Amino acid sequence: MGAQPAAELSAMKTNPKFIFFTDFDGTITLQDSNDFMTDNIGYGREKRRQGNLDTLEEKITFRDSFREMMDSVTKPYNECIQYLVNNIKLDPHFTKFYEWALENNIPVVVLSSGMEPIIKAILKNLLGPSADKMEVIGNFVKARPGKTINEERGWEIEFRNPESGFGHDKSIELRKYSSLPESVRPTMFYAGDGVSDLSAARETDLLFAKKGHDLISYCARENVPFTVFEDWYTILEKCKEITEGKTTVHDAAREGFEAYKSGTAGLKA
Repeated sequence: MGAQPAAELSAMKTNPKFIFFTDFDGTITLQDSNDFMTDNIGYGREKRRQGNLDTLEEKITFRDSFREMMDSVTKPYNECIQYLVNNIKLDPHFTKFYEWALENNIPVVVLSSGMEPIIKAILKNLLGPSADKMEVIGNFVKARPGKTINEERGWEIEFRNPESGFGHDKSIELRKYSSLPESVRPTMFYAGDGVSDLSAARETDLLFAKKGHDLISYCARENVPFTVFEDWYTILEKCKEITEGKTTVHDAAREGFEAYKSGTAGLKA
């Protein structure tokens, strides 16, 4: 199968020179909505955190660990959405970044291992009408046999790529863009924080990995270049430097490992 034509890719409609792909939970938001549900109305933080660690150590796939997390949440789906809308907060600097991106023809695309209806509801609550300009690509939700999703134990996650150990293999979407001819291929950014981002880590020109989180441990172990971010102010300033030609994605990508080795990435080398 050949590469998909640029005209068929939604984020290429305005012929951008840059595209920003991003994880959602714990990256755009201050809390991970799936972790928040699991910790508070599922089987709890201790078991959830062990699943994250087991995934990093390749003892279990992310898909299977995440399914166990979601299966532990038994409240009706509409109640879960409202619970998260009431509790999940936006990174305080994301709105400014998003406004800058819209003004500069830089599409922002959410690639998430969470469920699209939850993500869209949270974004709509946090960003208002401009949230509709952001493409969201994630997993789905479906009713369990004989039930509806809005009843107790009535729903389950439906993975976008069920054959993949990631459930949603973000690299599949990213490669549609990275495989474009050089004459039209945009520079690709990606921001993430955890184990759901492992499939995306190698696929973009510059990976922003959140300070103190699991993605940095993986990148350092696998020699994947990255730069560290604390919040979206950090990302905005770095993107401005790159788009204005003051630095390159290659220079920025070297910074992360140096920060990891020096201890300023929030994790011990």
